[in-house]
Amino acid sequence: MSYGVQVGIIALCVALSMFFSSTETAFNAVSRIRMKSRAENDGNKRAALVLRLLDRYDEMLSTILIGNNLVNIACTSLATLLFVALLQNEDLGATVSTIVVTVVLLIFGEISPKTIAKENADRFAMLTAPILQMLIVLFTPLNLIFGAWQKLLSVIFKSNSESGITEQELLTIMDEAEQGGEIDADEVELIRSAIEFNELEVRDIFTPRIDIEAIPADASKEDVAKVFSESGYSRLPVYEGSIDNIIGIIYLKDFYNIAFSGRSSIGEIVKPVIFVPKSKKIADLRKELQEQQLHIAVVMDEFGCTVGLVTLEDILEELVGEIWDEHDEIVREIQQTADDTWIVSGKANVEKVFEALGRDCRYEAMTVAGWVMEILEKIPSEGDHFEQDGLRVRVVRMYGKRIEQVEIIQCPPEESAEDKEKTGKGANL
Repeated sequence: MSYGVQVGIIALCVALSMFFSSTETAFNAVSRIRMKSRAENDGNKRAALVLRLLDRYDEMLSTILIGNNLVNIACTSLATLLFVALLQNEDLGATVSTIVVTVVLLIFGEISPKTIAKENADRFAMLTAPILQMLIVLFTPLNLIFGAWQKLLSVIFKSNSESGITEQELLTIMDEAEQGGEIDADEVELIRSAIEFNELEVRDIFTPRIDIEAIPADASKEDVAKVFSESGYSRLPVYEGSIDNIIGIIYLKDFYNIAFSGRSSIGEIVKPVIFVPKSKKIADLRKELQEQQLHIAVVMDEFGCTVGLVTLEDILEELVGEIWDEHDEIVREIQQTADDTWIVSGKANVEKVFEALGRDCRYEAMTVAGWVMEILEKIPSEGDHFEQDGLRVRVVRMYGKRIEQVEIIQCPPEESAEDKEKTGKGANL
């Protein structure tokens, strides 16, 4: 065999090594989601073939490894014969061959093709899929042997690791996708809300008893009309005796179309209502409300007393954010007024506030008002303030004994450290 033929075969082996290395990397880095989208939405046959090969991953990987090892061995053997013949020295030829082949295969057969394939995984996977499919058929006997060996190994070395993906892992994937520019921040927020939705309970979103607008069952039509007009609500709870005995809901449309016109009494237009504990999952409540075609549920405590209301709109807002209609007074629960200053509603969820501040929440209180009272250990007055964990907190507005608004200022890191040395972990001022 002439030297030229040997060099040509060696070059072919290096090219095949590049093919197998790039294919392995491409199929490991390819986006199954994008392939599925191209196959189903665009009718891309190459993408569909890639998906079929990914479903046969073990067989595909065996084919790549078999092919890569065969061409590397062939390249090494031919190079050794070539250099021994050129140098007329067996030991020196073998040494030079080993050095040259190692460098060539490392650069051109491994590092370069894998780097390029990683950056263009989808394109490489679709480009090499037909060739890989033919090689799988060609290497079928060897794949059967190695497949049996893999099954034996899996029996001997059983894995206890879970194959499923956790919610936290999925959130991490979403964050990485956002950083990579594949999806935007709004989409990430919607996905995050959907993932966390199943963990939320009624206690996290209900409207407290003090904010409930309700009417007694024996109220006059004029009084009911006045409450509808002043509150702006389209539905009102109806109670007998006290608000702890809610018997149903009346709708604005039914009131004016039927009761107010004199065709029936208020009692005849009362719609049923469901009662739920604070611990009920809002995902389950959403299904229950939709199945019964209701919009409001009354939240009860362990003593049978009314503690609040939760609406279907409250539940949906946990997924898509605040929903305002033309009658709502737009109130932002968390407003940033300066680089390090926030004005926060006392009703705001304390976890969401700490998330907005970029901090971890370690408090048991559900609302900012509860958190403030937990720290101060009293019902505060306007102007009461404290510093805790690098945050200056001041009660801005009270409504009776209720905290309406709080100012939160993040202290500079160096100032916070000095304060901690003076006052300890946190102190009421």
